Order: sequence, then C-alpha cells, then structure tokens
Amino acid sequence: MAPRDLKIKVCGMKYSENIEELLQLQPDYIGFIFYEKSPRFITTQWAVFSSSAGSGVEKVGVFVDELVVNILQKVTDLGLDLVQLHGHEPPQFCAELKDAGLTVMKAFRVGDDFDFTQLQEYAGCCDYFLFDASGPSPGGNGTRFSWNLLQNYNLDVPFFLSGGIDLEHIDEIKALRHPQLYGIDLNSKFEVSPGLKDVTRLKEFFTQLRD
Repeated sequence: MAPRDLKIKVCGMKYSENIEELLQLQPDYIGFIFYEKSPRFITTQWAVFSSSAGSGVEKVGVFVDELVVNILQKVTDLGLDLVQLHGHEPPQFCAELKDAGLTVMKAFRVGDDFDFTQLQEYAGCCDYFLFDASGPSPGGNGTRFSWNLLQNYNLDVPFFLSGGIDLEHIDEIKALRHPQLYGIDLNSKFEVSPGLKDVTRLKEFFTQLRD
C-alpha cells in the first residue's frame, strides 16, 4: 500500500473537545481504551462518543482481557465499529467475537524474539493484527520495536503498525513496502498528557504522510 493510502488510527482519545479537533483531520479510526488500569481509560459518557457520531470515522474499542459479554455490551451501547484486543486473548476468544458479527483486531507485543508463526492460529478469526512494542503496559509505552522484524510476517491478515511512532519516523514509514501493512497507529508520542492529543502535531503527521 502506498504511504498516502495507509489508514491512520489515533488511539487513546478521552476528551470531547479534543476529539472534535481531531475529527477535522479526518483520521480513519479513533481508539477508545476500556481498560481501567490505563491512564487513557475512558468512561462511557455518551457525550464523548456522540462527538464522533456520523463523522465517517470508525470507532475502535480497546479491551484487555475483558469478558465477551462486557465487550458486546460496549459495542451495543456506544456503536463501536471495531474491537481491538490488547491482552492475552486466545484464538477461541477472537472467534467468539467474530462469530457475533464484530470486526476484530488482535494486538501483539513484538520483541526481538517474537515468534510470528504463533499468529497462524489467529488468522482465521481476526480481521486485522496490530504490532506494538513490548513494554511494561499492554500498550501506550511510547517505544518502538525493530521494523526489520516485519519481514518475518507472511500471513494474509493486514496489520497496523504501532509503538512509539512520531513525526521523525515519516520517512521510514514511507519506505516500508510490506504487502500487508494497512495502517499506522498513533498514541503517546502525540500527547500533551495521557488521553489529550496535540492536534497541531497530528495535523503535521497527517499532511506529511498523505502528501
């Protein structure tokens, strides 16, 4: 996929006014984190989600080792378009959600010793993968993994690239030519504080990537 065609996902959004500013940039996806231990944890006030309703931007709910029934309830209550699983969810868990009609993205924390062959059992029950860097938290650690490791991934499931991506990485992203690279996931490197994004810097990233 050409760099200008890469999807852009901004994750960890938390505040209505900030979301409305972000929507002016027309991201492809907005991520909301439903993990209470995260500093970007969002409560389910409808006002936050109504600001993105009808925008054409897909709403992603991020869950970490959550119960299926709770995920389904959030999808129903908030009109989520996609579910991102960022914990230790097994393939059967992903299949249960997909069988319920949901679009499923499974995140994996990639380090130098990451075994990409383990993804084979997830291939039939996930619509997307997300490759993040290893770190102390399930996500939002602000660190990168070596993108050279992506050459070890050869399945047909498209993936989002995540983990410490900043403006300085634009040229590297444009140079990537993996056939399954589908989108870029932005979070902590564009924050003023957890959950509050610097929309000016995001706009610069959007412009440079889409140029």
